[in-house]
Amino acid sequence: MMKTLIFVLVLASSSANPRVHCIQDTLTEDIELQRQLNLINKPPIKTIHTKYGDTVDCIDINRQPAFDHPLLKDHVLQKNPSNRKPIEKSSIKKLLGTLAFGFDKDQCPKGTIPIQRTKKEYLIQEKQLRNSSIFTKDVPGLHVAEMGVSSKFGPYYEVKGTTSVYNPRVSKGQMSLSHVWVQSRGENKISAGWQVYSDLYGDNRTHFYASWTRDNFRKTGCYNVRCPGFVHSNSYAYLGEPFLNISVYGGPIYHFSTSISQDPVSKNWWLYVNNVDIGYFPVELFSGMNSADEVGWGGTTSTPQDSSSPPIGYGHFPDRKFFHSCYFIRMSYMNISKKNNEPKKHQIKKYIDNPECFGLSYYGNLHKSVDYSIQFGGPGGSCSN
Repeated sequence: MMKTLIFVLVLASSSANPRVHCIQDTLTEDIELQRQLNLINKPPIKTIHTKYGDTVDCIDINRQPAFDHPLLKDHVLQKNPSNRKPIEKSSIKKLLGTLAFGFDKDQCPKGTIPIQRTKKEYLIQEKQLRNSSIFTKDVPGLHVAEMGVSSKFGPYYEVKGTTSVYNPRVSKGQMSLSHVWVQSRGENKISAGWQVYSDLYGDNRTHFYASWTRDNFRKTGCYNVRCPGFVHSNSYAYLGEPFLNISVYGGPIYHFSTSISQDPVSKNWWLYVNNVDIGYFPVELFSGMNSADEVGWGGTTSTPQDSSSPPIGYGHFPDRKFFHSCYFIRMSYMNISKKNNEPKKHQIKKYIDNPECFGLSYYGNLHKSVDYSIQFGGPGGSCSN
């Protein structure tokens, strides 16, 4: 009886001790993080250590993390877009290599896809980033210089553009990016482009990225493959990969083409870089994404509340000189006409929350190799967080 009483008292004492609760919570979080790591970091068939310092695992294409998502339990892998024309492997390497994008010499074996190995600290940062709601609009610290095509001219099935690549300086807790995006019902959204985000990648390099959500990032979605969702199909390039060639003020300028396009048969949303398919977001991930009701281009920054914002692009406002600030050229979208259309002046909507920090100029059709284009950027600073 006495031993039982002592045991009960010990339990009661432990349950009332905040320190014990803290230890228990920490252990629970560690177990959950390890579970997530095990889901993301699948047993590799081959491991590649890139010249950028990344560890990339070659994973069986049929056992990649995407298929751990409950909504993809019965999903059938789509290896290629249904409307893709045959492309030789040498052409893929050449197209991706124009930006030192993709592997240098080594590559993943046939039947496998490359996934950057995720570290525990990256998952912790991902959780903190989502908890701070920096992915969503109309929150303190988030600033935009973007342009969209009005929903009146939809529905939409593709957005495309060529953007210059920069490496804006960011501090802890800050992010700066350039991207194209599609969204539906204000909840479902896919975006892709480049970003600098030291908290997410552990460095200040410029990385190729993609993100998705079905509820405006309240409970679902993530960057790259930090959660199940994106289905890799390309064995030469991976989400989160850094760019080697970066533009500088006055030149040289480096750029790449990116597009998000819905497959006309499967309805999956495919991601392309320099016209090469990288993979796709299955339509099953979303709630009402058989088409998009808005598409857009531009830049975004985020910073902790009451702190100065980082720049967009090289930190200069638009001035019609494409070697001074970030741009999108050769812009187009596809709507119900199933043809490539360019954004006309009467169709567009600009989103600039603070003109003193960032700007965006629409130039229409400049012809030659530029076609329809915008220029955007700015120094950031004190932007009324």
